[in-house]
Formats: sequence, C-alpha cells, structure tokens
Amino acid sequence: MTREEVENGRDYMLIDGEDNAVPDGFNADYLKVYYGKLFPCADMFKWLSYGNDGKHPGCDQSYSGRREFSFTLDNDIYLRFQSFNTASELENAIKEKCPFKIDIGPVYSVDPSKRHAYSQGGDNIFTPVERELVFDIDISDYDDVRYCCSGADVCLECWPLMTVAIKVIDTSLRDDFGFSHILWVYSGRRGVHCWVCDGKARRLNNEQRAAIADYFRVYKGNENSNKKVSLMGPALHPFLARSYTDVLQGYFEKRLLSSQNLFLNEERFEKILEMIPDESITSELRGKWLSNKRSKEDINVVRWEQLKHLLSSKKGQGHRRCIEEIVFSFTYPRLDMEVSKHMNHLLKAPFCVHPKTGRVCIPIDPNKCDELDPTAVPTLSKLIGDLNAGGFIAEGDNEWDGTSFVQCVKYFKEYFLDPLLKSCKEEIETSYNAKVKQSRNSISW
Repeated sequence: MTREEVENGRDYMLIDGEDNAVPDGFNADYLKVYYGKLFPCADMFKWLSYGNDGKHPGCDQSYSGRREFSFTLDNDIYLRFQSFNTASELENAIKEKCPFKIDIGPVYSVDPSKRHAYSQGGDNIFTPVERELVFDIDISDYDDVRYCCSGADVCLECWPLMTVAIKVIDTSLRDDFGFSHILWVYSGRRGVHCWVCDGKARRLNNEQRAAIADYFRVYKGNENSNKKVSLMGPALHPFLARSYTDVLQGYFEKRLLSSQNLFLNEERFEKILEMIPDESITSELRGKWLSNKRSKEDINVVRWEQLKHLLSSKKGQGHRRCIEEIVFSFTYPRLDMEVSKHMNHLLKAPFCVHPKTGRVCIPIDPNKCDELDPTAVPTLSKLIGDLNAGGFIAEGDNEWDGTSFVQCVKYFKEYFLDPLLKSCKEEIETSYNAKVKQSRNSISW
C-alpha cells in the first residue's frame, strides 16, 4: 500500500490483494489511516478542555490553548510545546505530522508555543498552573519478583501484578482522597498509566503531589537490599491493612506463589529467607527445604505454609510482621515517583499506538481489570483489518463501530468523559455564579 493510496481514502481497503489481511506490527502508513479514521480526537480534546470549550460565560477561552502537547515523529524527532485552540487544530496537526507518539503536558500560565515571547519580558510567568495527577507503573520494575519475563516483556503470568496495582491505587484514590474522575490506560507495552482528573487534583502544587505519592510509598529498597519493605508501627496503616486483606494476600497466595514458582529451588527461596531477621527460623526452614522431601502438593504452597506457621508460632509482633512484609515486597505497586511529583512531567496520551508492539493504549475499566489481556488488546494491524472488513461506512456512523476498538471508545466516553464533563460544567456554573454574586455585593456598597 502506498502513501498515495492511504491519502486517497478507500483504496486502503484492498491491502496486498488478500482478504482483509494486514501484516502485523507497526507501520507508518497504517498509522496515518488510524489517525484519519479511528483516533477519537474530538473526545480527547473535550476531555482536556474540561468544559472550557463551551459558550458559557464562565468558560476560560484561553484554557485549551495553554495545554502542552508533544509529538515524537519518525527518527525520534521531538516537537515539544505544541498548543491547539480547537479540536480541529489538534486533529489537523495529528493528521499532518502523523506522530509516532503523543505526550500530554500541563496547562501553562501562557500559550506554551509563545513562551519565548513572554520570557523576553523579564518576568518568569511561563509556569505550569494545572495538570492531572498522574501515576506511571511499569512491569519492568518488578523484575526481581517475576521469573517468567524480564525487561519490557510481559505475559499472562506476570501481568496480574499490574492488575493488583490498579486495584490498590484506584481504591485508595477514591476512598482515601475522594477523587472520582480517574482514567486508567494500558501503556501499550509493559505497564499502566493513571490520570486523576478531578479539579482539586489538577490544581495540586508539586509539594501536594509529592505528599500523595509518598502516601503510597512502601517499596523503598533497591536491587541490593535484602529487605525492600519495612512496615513500621504496632499496626498497619488502615490503607495498607485494607490493601493487604482485600488484594495483596489473596493474589500472592492464589496466583503469584505458583505462577512464579517462588519456592522452587534454593536460589529462589533464599531470597525470601533473607527477609527474615531471625536466623534460627531461617536455619530451620532451610534445613527442611534442602532435605528435598517429595510432596504431591504444590511445593510453593507447602513451603509458604511452613514459613507462615513457624513465624506465627513465635512470640512477638515482628515475626508475624515478616509475613506481611514478604507479601508486600512481591505484590505492592511500584510507582515511578518522579512522574507523580512534578506538574511539568509529560505522559503518553491514551489511544496512542506503541511503535514497538503496534498495540493501542486503551482505557482500562478498574472494575474489570482482571479481564485485560495485554497480548490481546487492539493492534494497529488488527484495526486496519477490521476497517477492510467493514466495507462502506454510512454518513454519520462512527468508523470504529465495526472494529475491535468500539468498546474502548465507548468506555472512555460513557464511563469517563461524560460524567467528567457533567461535573466540570457544574463547577464552571457554580464558580461563575459565585463571582457574579460577589460582583453584585461589591457594587451594592
């Protein structure tokens, strides 16, 4: 398929002369079709405008034009500080430049594309003023507790670590901090991103963001530390206790123990024994396990139960706390703290296509995150094949209706965007009415 065929519209329907067959992988020509036919640009712009693209007198008409977008083009050409006043401007730029990646930055005090003009004035007024509270979690940060994959590789045996992270963080953001408008997105390869979009979250300063990030900070060790988690105090913090009881313990014992064969051999179980400070206990357990007595039961389960029983039988809170620390070390979310702490940090936009995998960065329903299979999400080639098979699209119909993309866009719009915009419009109305009332009161004096 040539670039001319792509640009001329429906000629892309006949690719390579085969029945809807599209070669796998990332392809710049297919990406151009994706941006032209499927990328939900209008909904993305509505999201990032937070109701300010309307005609209400309380809308900030400059808001959308102060948002930074960054495009990464072919050959790693970076275009930072892009800004767009309308959805059509954003759509035209994406179609024209066909970025391999789109990153979203903060809303600045002034139009980021004109920042140099403002800086010449001597006043440092070019500064981020609003930005979603974001979290970035990568499976590669769990390499010391997974044996099936490493680096950017991921499979169904280790991906549930991301499911655990979503459940723990999402519950806390809603129950502990009172946030409502939260978007989880598959990164396209090895992790997940979280966008907290409530107004009070977007207006947090860097110190407040750092405080929230530190609230989640439990994993404090490095690859050379025997003990990566230290749970202090006479009792677990309510958030940690809830996470342990509701999510971590069950996942560790029912999934991770056996799927990763954590006690399979001496090298692996020694890593766990090193987390126990009592040498008499580690010596006793090591002796049992090295005797290599065969069992019809899962050796991982047997050895874990032996470890728990021995620790629980000892007096003192420290021994029982060891069990919790082991579970936390293997399962608790590992956040990229710097991403969350700073307003000006860029994060990849939802619905991008990962150039290494060809997978689309789709939204994740936190209530159904157990169902996500990262190896089966829509890919660029699959979507082009769906378009090929779809035939003629009637005017007014969405191109994605006949593709495997439809549920992703539907979730984004109905379960995230629509409730968010309703809340934003109510906030704009309330703020506007308060200003009008204040103005009238001042005039009456």
